[in-house]
Amino acid sequence: FNAGIGSVFTRDETHELDACVMDGITLKAGAVAGVSRLRNPVLAARLVMEASPHVLLMGEGAETFAFEHGMESVSPDLFSTEVRYQQLLDARTAGKTQLDHAAPLDERHKMGTVGAVAMDLTGNLAAATSTGGMTNKLPGRVGDSPLPGAGCYANNASVAVSCTGTGEVFMRTLAAYDISALMEYSQLSLQEACERVVMEKLPALGGS
Repeated sequence: FNAGIGSVFTRDETHELDACVMDGITLKAGAVAGVSRLRNPVLAARLVMEASPHVLLMGEGAETFAFEHGMESVSPDLFSTEVRYQQLLDARTAGKTQLDHAAPLDERHKMGTVGAVAMDLTGNLAAATSTGGMTNKLPGRVGDSPLPGAGCYANNASVAVSCTGTGEVFMRTLAAYDISALMEYSQLSLQEACERVVMEKLPALGGS
């Protein structure tokens, strides 16, 4: 998967990992962006939510916070795999920044951004998203995954959402929150809201 071990490479042959967790009960969220020494960035995101007054920490600051709260430091090359390196070489040859999977999308074989949504026995919702981003991305690029409302959102009043795709367009449309808003304000069903966002709004801006 494109999260943790198996994350894609940046243009400079490094790994920069992003993750977010959101609690639908309280609307609290925690996220990390651009980390390279945390084996499980999503656990660091949860730490930010539960043990800090902030929502998003990035880079070295996020890592230091995680280490101070007991998370282990790992070598950045832990995340490297030969398959992902070959994808970087192919993307360089094509002169493109690419999604971590080949088009057209085949859900039977897709091994990309990791997303999870959950409902407990009392109806409380939660969402989490973890990713390595896009192959051949510029160092420092942050996508939608660690941004509440863009690539991750949970609200007990409506829905829990985790996204994967062209991150820049998901950010511009606030895709995850838009699904919630369509359900809450327009009374659309989950299916109808997803169809509106995924099949209409995202493609209109060149997203997939």
